[in-house]
Amino acid sequence: MNPNSPILGIDLGTTNSLVGVVDSGFPILLADENGSRSTPSAVCFAEDGTITVGAVALRQRALHPMHTITSVKRLIGRRPGEGGWVPPYVLSDLKTSPVEVSAEILKHLKAVAERALEQSVSQAVITVPAYFNDAQRNATKRAGELAGLEVLRILSEPTAAALAYGLDKFGEHQKVAVYDLGGGTFDISVLEMRDGTFQVLSTAGDTQLGGDDLDRMLAAFIAERLNLPANDIRVLEAAETVKKRLSVDETAAFNGLDITRADLEKIARPWIERTRMHCLRALSDAKIKLDQLDEIILVGGSTRMPLVRDYVRELFGREPNTSQNPDEAIALGATIQAGILSGSLRQVLLLDVTPLSLGIETFGGLMNIIIPRNTTIPAKAGEMFTNAVANQDNMLIRILQGERELAKDNWELGRIEVPFPAGPKGSARVGVQFSIDADGILHVLARDTATNQDTTLEISGTAIDVEDERVEQMIAESVDFAFEDMNERIWTESKFKAEELLPAVDAALTQLGDAITDEERSDVLKHASEVRRLLQSPGHDAKALKAATQLLDDATQSLAVLLLDRAMEESLVRRGLV
Repeated sequence: MNPNSPILGIDLGTTNSLVGVVDSGFPILLADENGSRSTPSAVCFAEDGTITVGAVALRQRALHPMHTITSVKRLIGRRPGEGGWVPPYVLSDLKTSPVEVSAEILKHLKAVAERALEQSVSQAVITVPAYFNDAQRNATKRAGELAGLEVLRILSEPTAAALAYGLDKFGEHQKVAVYDLGGGTFDISVLEMRDGTFQVLSTAGDTQLGGDDLDRMLAAFIAERLNLPANDIRVLEAAETVKKRLSVDETAAFNGLDITRADLEKIARPWIERTRMHCLRALSDAKIKLDQLDEIILVGGSTRMPLVRDYVRELFGREPNTSQNPDEAIALGATIQAGILSGSLRQVLLLDVTPLSLGIETFGGLMNIIIPRNTTIPAKAGEMFTNAVANQDNMLIRILQGERELAKDNWELGRIEVPFPAGPKGSARVGVQFSIDADGILHVLARDTATNQDTTLEISGTAIDVEDERVEQMIAESVDFAFEDMNERIWTESKFKAEELLPAVDAALTQLGDAITDEERSDVLKHASEVRRLLQSPGHDAKALKAATQLLDDATQSLAVLLLDRAMEESLVRRGLV
């Protein structure tokens, strides 16, 4: 094992995948060139031999469903005919295997890591559901090897989740239940801390149960009421969008059909009930009673649903621990395990936490949090930002502390200015990293990725040393003004998105001409007109603008796919390939 080469921690998920590494003694998840830490587990095999992965592949699904592969984790290591669900691409003439598809996702994650770390990597820890059998684990390992990675360990997802929640720092014989409901798999595991490591006492679950199933059930509900085919990819994508919105809002709409959270929960109740017997069996196998559990932790994007959280609370008779991001917990745990294997994760005595959130001002005067309140120190986090207007030749970064949504209502700790060559909107890329050391000193680093020129600022004391009265006042104000602040944030973000979207829509309609039907054009123009009306109307109806902008965005998805296909064809023609 090369001590100078980092070991990657990878969550190879059914719906999304993530990669992380231990940097300077701290586990961090790595973002791609677009600033996203999460990569959709989708692969598109184009007819010309081109292979795309992630969000780009997902955008191809509507036009090329038989060549775009998602949820491959459900098939890896399984013999033909196993499992109840067969995705459409299995029935096509696509000549590839689940192992090869998974390898493409892992290659992409490896490339993301190498770009972020600016060095090659060759070793990884990859997570799998605890319920995976030997064939599925070996197939996952083969996928890693095909991607050019030496797989040092196949790590069970509940163990990774427990590491991410920091439960390894509690006393011996701590008993933990991990309820993991993701896009395509469900796991329930009972773990106990023994001799400094977690041991899985029992595990149960279903590798064919997850959020994807609920998406299809909701798609069938929508299709029946709108007289549409339930297997239409656009209906399925709309169902997923509606499901996510209903975790936040009480109602959502698609093509004029209003769907309530109550509708979703009625559909979802039999789906969530399928987890019950697995939970009871896991507890019985572990010989653990409910009152003997020290923690119930939630993992997987589907656990964001209010129904799921209520169900777990009802089933286990206690409040579940939701302190970690359910989408990122497993990847974070895999990264911690990778750091332990490499020896780069040092044991740190964690003495303090950040009393208030730390962040920077972004376009529109909003507060963008980089290190949230109550983060244990030492801590490190960062994000990528770009220029919001054309011909901008510098970025003023205001470092803020506080809990309010608007920058003006928080405290400024300092500011730095990052110069870069003037160019079109979105052409500059500036990485901003906050690092708080064990002494509570905040180090801010801003890097222009084009020139690799760094600008740094050190802020002593104020990141941690804040009077209790001021902290209490800031938190109280954040509660008192929560509605007004959030309304202003939603309005600003929606206005920014709308003002970006409208010119793009106009340009797309002009460029596509007769390539779209009159009905499609009329639908897009109707939604664009409503967005413009709301932008110009007096008052800030944030909720209406957000909803109208989302409807316009949904209505133009097919235009985006057509433009992408046209651009690809023109590229092939220029290169003489067609």
